[in-house]
Amino acid sequence: MSVATSENVSNVEKPTHQRQLLAGILLAVVFFSYIDRVNVSILVVDPGFLEAMGITGDSVQKGLLMTLFLAAYGVGNVILSPLGDILGPRKAMSLSIVIWGISLVVGGLASVFTTMLVSRVMLGLGEGMHFPMQSKFIKEWFPPYERGKANAVWQTGMALAPAIAMPFFTWLIHISGWRESFFVLLAMGLIPLYLIWFHTSDTPQQSKRINEAELRLIEDGLAAEKAKQALGKATFKEGLKSFIGNYQFWLIVVYYVVHTSVLWGSMTWLPSYLKEARGFSWAAMGALSSLPWILGVVTKILSGILADKLGRRAPIILVAMIGVGLGVYFGATAEDNMTSAIFLSIGIGFIGLGGPTAWTLMQDIVPGEGISTAAGVMNGVGNGFSALAPLAIGFLISVTGSYFGGLLYLVGCAVVGGIAMLILTIKGR
Repeated sequence: MSVATSENVSNVEKPTHQRQLLAGILLAVVFFSYIDRVNVSILVVDPGFLEAMGITGDSVQKGLLMTLFLAAYGVGNVILSPLGDILGPRKAMSLSIVIWGISLVVGGLASVFTTMLVSRVMLGLGEGMHFPMQSKFIKEWFPPYERGKANAVWQTGMALAPAIAMPFFTWLIHISGWRESFFVLLAMGLIPLYLIWFHTSDTPQQSKRINEAELRLIEDGLAAEKAKQALGKATFKEGLKSFIGNYQFWLIVVYYVVHTSVLWGSMTWLPSYLKEARGFSWAAMGALSSLPWILGVVTKILSGILADKLGRRAPIILVAMIGVGLGVYFGATAEDNMTSAIFLSIGIGFIGLGGPTAWTLMQDIVPGEGISTAAGVMNGVGNGFSALAPLAIGFLISVTGSYFGGLLYLVGCAVVGGIAMLILTIKGR
């Protein structure tokens, strides 16, 4: 009897780990895409780049480099996101990587500012297409009780990228020049393209590497929320109808406008602030610019754990907004330079607590047939409106001659996002 029982136990098939592998691949894609964006934050402090583009001392033109990218990024999310439901996330994401690779070639060869702006628009359109595919993958591959951690894994790439890229590009541009940074990024882009094309599938049912045990685990989890177990292709109209009238979805969008405004406003201007307003050296600027994103890695991981453990999403995001507002305010008003850098790092780092949870909350609310379109609307509207942040901060710096007003802009964003999440917290989300 004991022998038979032992044999039965040994014959039980253990689930493979293809969904965990997918989460790691999605992290890699986001990591490399965000590195593409970060290089401009360092370039706008580089005298060689500013002189070549003819924008030395022009804060508005510096902000325009990020603003145009974000505007195109927002359009790409909204207009191109349905490709995830038509082509499937694997093909759509691969196409987006090819487009952003072409944009890097244009940027590296640019000899005038207008060409550089064209490169930024192309990059925005290409990367705008791929981001909603992250949610499409997560919705299809992970049961609801695992999505908080899964979203935290790939969103960690958003913090890892600037944490590594800030000091890396500070070093690279210093020793070789700004053009080389574009071609280094181009070579790096081949890594996520390979991973997506050869190591992912649109759904678990299409994977050749997944076993029956893992497939059953995923399908049982999805059945709880009546997700489709076979690949379905909803029309754009059907997907839009599934969430367009839900006010809770739009409160998440309001928060995400704030989230991305803080993200891109700080990512664009923090290196300049540290060097020009606080007087840090080139090397110190690169190191200190990475601190918020190192902290962001920790807060994103914590966000995923808390979202799954508590079963509530909005309170976590509310805490994130409080942390951002307080940290940035005290950083802006601190007299000591290092104290200011530390407070800003803590404040900006708190944004990581809200990102993964916001995507998990959206995936809770929106049905499977509308998830790609909803993700595109959320990310597109969020980044489209947040495109104003780098330009607005640059305008405030130009008009006032000080960075203080620009930092208060970020504090105001945190207040608005906090109000949106307070409403959802009261509603029990």
